[in-house]
Amino acid sequence: MSYLLELQNISKSYEGKKAVDNISLCVAKGQIVGLLGPNGAGKTSLIRMVTSITLPDEGRILFNGEPLLPVHQQKIGYMPEERGLYKKMTVLEQLVYLLRLRGLTTKKAKEKCREWLRKLYLEEWADNPVSDLSKGMQQKVQFILTVAHEPELLILDEPFSGLDPLNSQLIENYLLDIKNQGKTILFSTHRMEQAENFCEQIALINQGKLIIYDTMKNLKKRYKKNQYKLQTRRGEYSFAYQVEGIQILKQDKSLVFQLEEGFSLKDIFLQVLNYDEIIHFEELLPSLNEIFIQSVSHQAQPQKNY
Repeated sequence: MSYLLELQNISKSYEGKKAVDNISLCVAKGQIVGLLGPNGAGKTSLIRMVTSITLPDEGRILFNGEPLLPVHQQKIGYMPEERGLYKKMTVLEQLVYLLRLRGLTTKKAKEKCREWLRKLYLEEWADNPVSDLSKGMQQKVQFILTVAHEPELLILDEPFSGLDPLNSQLIENYLLDIKNQGKTILFSTHRMEQAENFCEQIALINQGKLIIYDTMKNLKKRYKKNQYKLQTRRGEYSFAYQVEGIQILKQDKSLVFQLEEGFSLKDIFLQVLNYDEIIHFEELLPSLNEIFIQSVSHQAQPQKNY
């Protein structure tokens, strides 16, 4: 597998306190990775090192197989959670200026800006100062700054903050298009449902340590609790209390139960079929939110957010 980004035993301390503690992970090309963790976990410190805002105290970072250098920043698009736009500049002036710093010519920067302003329905605001824009519109301008120079790696910190559901879906669709072009996305968020739907790989950090790095599919299998849902033809479940091997968790139009140790699903099916016909059955897998809570709940309280 070809890796675009490799972190090798990265550590970073502030005032003697480790914000990032010996983290190693590899991000494959064309992959969307969710960078998750509670407040103060070390996500921001990690992102700052990847974007060369700070340097690691220990370990090294590779970009496309080479030690990370300032020249690589032209191939990275970073969208911070805090907005950093100049309020008095017009939208187009600002976009062109900042994209020129990314290496684009003035002509190319204007072409790319107008293309993205049209895509995000901001064309009519191009000559307005940023101060005229709503919070969500400013978020879309920052998105343009992140993607318009066509970076190989996108680092997005809470990219949907301030966006309504319609614009969130719009941005998500464009991110999927970018991913399908072979670009790599590192996506940091506190919204577990978005990470679950959007990310292929999950990196969970707590207290500076990487405690999970796996695919969504594998995580759901690893954390499943042998819980199932079934529905019968008559939809009446008083008989379930006579079925050996299950713990009933919920019953309404369907029956939710947990399989007890030592019993197989075949055992349960045979018993249920003595009472009624099964018309629906599914295994209940944990949500990413449940996995997150279970993984970090035994840890100490969140630390200082560096």
